[in-house]
Amino acid sequence: MPALAGTTVVDFTRQLPGPFASRELLRRGARVVKIEPPEGDSTPPGWYRALNEGKQILTWDARSEPPPDVVAEADVVLEGFRPGVFERLGVALPDTAILCSITGFGATGPRASDAGHDLNYLGYAGVLHDTAPAVPPVQIADLAGGAQTAVIEILAALLEREHTGRGARIVVSMTHEAHALASHRLAGEPLPQLLTGGAACYRIYETADGRHLTVAALEPRFWQNLCMLLDRPDLVDRAFEPELPQLAELFRSRTLAEWRAALEGKDTCVGPVLTLTEAAAEL
Repeated sequence: MPALAGTTVVDFTRQLPGPFASRELLRRGARVVKIEPPEGDSTPPGWYRALNEGKQILTWDARSEPPPDVVAEADVVLEGFRPGVFERLGVALPDTAILCSITGFGATGPRASDAGHDLNYLGYAGVLHDTAPAVPPVQIADLAGGAQTAVIEILAALLEREHTGRGARIVVSMTHEAHALASHRLAGEPLPQLLTGGAACYRIYETADGRHLTVAALEPRFWQNLCMLLDRPDLVDRAFEPELPQLAELFRSRTLAEWRAALEGKDTCVGPVLTLTEAAAEL
């Protein structure tokens, strides 16, 4: 039996973080009822289907209708309004319900009511500093800081309810949780910009066909294996230099497919930069 069989989740959220979180609960057996306003959810259609397939969709006009009856059955309620809005809607929850609010900046504080999106949260969290003005290709604050944190906290609250019989109020701040993903770095960096190309052994290299390889040979044995396979023993002691132009030139001498055939599966920590379509086919 799925872990969350018999659990009802009522999801008032739109866009990405909340629906992603309720999709993860759905995947684990929960019944998810998504409540939408008359104008619907403005998420792009393809994303909307990927996030909400299998959920029950109900329309609620909060301006003229009482809250949907399903709220009375809710074990978990997700909301993503600005702080205070959900309370003003007058939605009465069972004492045993777990209410999870996914917010940009938390329920209190100077920016609690500010509008924002993933890029704003990452900027405030200090996550973008090393790579700005480059924009991340995945919504880190929305998904890891918001959705996955919400799922973790909800599952913990459901376990606690087994012992106490009481519901809980959870507030997730996408900015604070995005900061938490990187806060271990405040203790000091082993090497300046290690994660963003500051070491030859941990960076991305272009290949002859304009594709790219990931090299993450941080441990000496992996780097040594790589250097031996490349017939460049002279580079063994230079793993943590910022740049090795001769290595970059060497990787540009063969195609991605040729390098994969030569280096994958040989303890080198080398791999391809795949497109999303390629990754879906391989994973």
